Amino acid sequence: MEQAIELFAAINFLVIGLSHVFQHRAWAEFFILLHRQGRPGAFANGFLSLITGTLIVAFHNVWTGIPVILTVLGWTFVLKAGLIFLVPNLGLRSMARVRPDNSRMFVIPGVMLVLVAFALGFSLWRRWIGVA
Repeated sequence: MEQAIELFAAINFLVIGLSHVFQHRAWAEFFILLHRQGRPGAFANGFLSLITGTLIVAFHNVWTGIPVILTVLGWTFVLKAGLIFLVPNLGLRSMARVRPDNSRMFVIPGVMLVLVAFALGFSLWRRWIGVA
């Protein structure tokens, strides 16, 4: 099950990360739209983190090697979602920083997601060929 979650995350992080890099303006528009919705928009953002985070922490309790990155990210997503659900104005404040003219702020997190995807893919590949 742990390898399945790693593959799930690697694929999702690769696609979302590349999208952040090449479609940063669309991501800015998305978060501006969520911000306009007020607290329900913050909750929608929280659900995205909660679903991914709980899926990871429920099925990926790995605390060694490269896969530990995924476990830590999972708990980070759960913590982020918890903060948004308990203090939605905090989530709104974060989304308020997004403007069309600073959409490139999504590029760095996108690159980070791509790097995590490649690290997870490399780790999976090594286990599949019997190296690790």
